[in-house]
Amino acid sequence: MTFRFEDLTTFPQFQQVEQLEADIWGPIDLVPVPIMAVTVRRGAVLIGAYDGQRLAGFVYSFPALRLDNHDTTTPRRHGVDAGVVMPVASHWSHTLGVHPDYRGAGLGRALKLAQRERVLALGLDLIEWTYDPLQTLNANLNIVTLGAVVEEYEENVYGESASPLHGGLPTDRFVCQWWIRKPHVERRIARGGGGGALPIVSHEAAAAPVVNEARLDGDWLECGISRLDLTGSRVAVDIPADFTAMLAADLDRARRWRLHTREIFNHYFHAGYRVVDFTLDQAARRGRYLLTTIRPPA
Repeated sequence: MTFRFEDLTTFPQFQQVEQLEADIWGPIDLVPVPIMAVTVRRGAVLIGAYDGQRLAGFVYSFPALRLDNHDTTTPRRHGVDAGVVMPVASHWSHTLGVHPDYRGAGLGRALKLAQRERVLALGLDLIEWTYDPLQTLNANLNIVTLGAVVEEYEENVYGESASPLHGGLPTDRFVCQWWIRKPHVERRIARGGGGGALPIVSHEAAAAPVVNEARLDGDWLECGISRLDLTGSRVAVDIPADFTAMLAADLDRARRWRLHTREIFNHYFHAGYRVVDFTLDQAARRGRYLLTTIRPPA
């Protein structure tokens, strides 16, 4: 399927986006037309993907300042006073939406790549956004296909939402860092979007100990016992492959997974690890994150 991509700048286009937001997520927490109108005039990126005259998807981001540069591969910029870290200019990707009729067509990836082109043209290196770490399709897109990394876990970022997508659970989120000029990102993009999760070819990575090796309990994956004493250079973390269905069918189990993984990721991020890869095993109904150390653990 071929889509036409346009930078959206007019009120009728903003209204199309607002309607598509409602179609995808319902009439809750929408980005309103006046906010789009103002931010687009001040450096925001708003791209629509059209199938003929129909808006099939969009991506929206705006300029932001990161107050602490977590990219440990890039030297920090210091101010006049020794030890003062200057804010890092970035783009905050607030929303990526694809109409259900167009899911599975690679449109999410195409919109992110179009966004990357626009942000590169602005002279910036970093795009950030949040996503639910228990959503495997988002993990595959963000970590595997795009090459984002994660070293921040934020609890209940958006509050407890009434949306059926959240099930009333705390809206815990990963903060993705997409360093769009890095060779690592360029390699991931060059692989294309149709291959699923990247294979782990390093023997050491493939043998990474699992923090919470999960098991099937009837129709669902059950949390394993957390091992918070691992100190190697690589660890792996299991999540259920079907968290959205779990939210609808077994809310108590979904809540256990939220709190279980919250503890794990908070612990290992604070210990100096970051998420760098993800694999999905549908037969085992399991996703698995790979974390590596940013610096040697203390």
